[in-house]
Amino acid sequence: MSDKQSKNADIVDVAKAAKVSISTVSRAYNHPELVNPATRKKIDAAVRRLGYIRNRAAQTIHGIRSGTIGLVVPTIDHAIFAEVIQAFSDAVEDHGFTILVASHGYDLEREYGVLRKFLEHRVDGVALIGLDHSAESYTLIERQNIPAISIWNYSATSALPSIGADNRHAGELAARHLVDLGHRDIGMVFPPTADNDRARDRQKGAMSVLKTLSRPIPDDWIVEAPYSIAEAKEAVMRMLDHGPLPTALLCGNDVLAVGAIYAAMRSGLAVPDDISIIGIGDFKGSREMEPGLTTVRLPARDIGKLAGRELARLVTKESTQIQHNSCDISVVERKTCRRIVSV
Repeated sequence: MSDKQSKNADIVDVAKAAKVSISTVSRAYNHPELVNPATRKKIDAAVRRLGYIRNRAAQTIHGIRSGTIGLVVPTIDHAIFAEVIQAFSDAVEDHGFTILVASHGYDLEREYGVLRKFLEHRVDGVALIGLDHSAESYTLIERQNIPAISIWNYSATSALPSIGADNRHAGELAARHLVDLGHRDIGMVFPPTADNDRARDRQKGAMSVLKTLSRPIPDDWIVEAPYSIAEAKEAVMRMLDHGPLPTALLCGNDVLAVGAIYAAMRSGLAVPDDISIIGIGDFKGSREMEPGLTTVRLPARDIGKLAGRELARLVTKESTQIQHNSCDISVVERKTCRRIVSV
């Protein structure tokens, strides 16, 4: 390989190869929405042919965008956030950005540490899941004056612009569905709610409906388990080992609902003939499982797409602010709940 061939390509080489100006190449990276798609295609072809890599460090020193957006999620261990992450990524990519993803394991102190690292890497914007964040995280975002958004949970009064679902209403819908089917003996399976506003709001919404029933829920019917099919299964099995049994279980999300179904099967109970089970989320696989899971659908893809688009537009100055947005939710009836017939 000659010296010329082995030399790292620079922005001048790309501009010459694409037959455009250096400023146009720079604009294609930093403000792609301002460059004609055909021109961007020529530049991309030149970049690929030359193996050109931008010097991000030098650019960020001079105040040029890094082209990355940070997304901090509680977990990537389950399908809970898979759809919202993918839709968010697709949306920001349409505006010329890529995402950096990190998880904090439902630990707000760890979330603060992740957020600091993202800002040290000069991300152009950040998206956080939910409304519960430490005071230090909010201070960091404010002091660094970086575009930021909360997604997945909605509140018109949240400190950051929020795009998501009304999780309290989701809990209400799940509980009301069971009550409308005639269930009065209803158990609950929820994760720890201390640093999880989504679960806390769903639980509050469910309780607002269930407390109107003629008899309170026995303490033995309120089960706590992390977002783990195995641990939810074990927790529900312990509940089912002692009678009397509820006729229905309301689960804080579909992961817990799947664990509850396995627990019922292991305990010799048929779903829904012996016990009805409802989840919240409508994650991938909830429809395909047997029996198909009755759940409250949270439009993960819509939330991710809208949040990614609005945050990218804020970073690129196409918009000046993000509006709070509550996405529609609904009960999806499948095969894990049945009507109680009065005798």
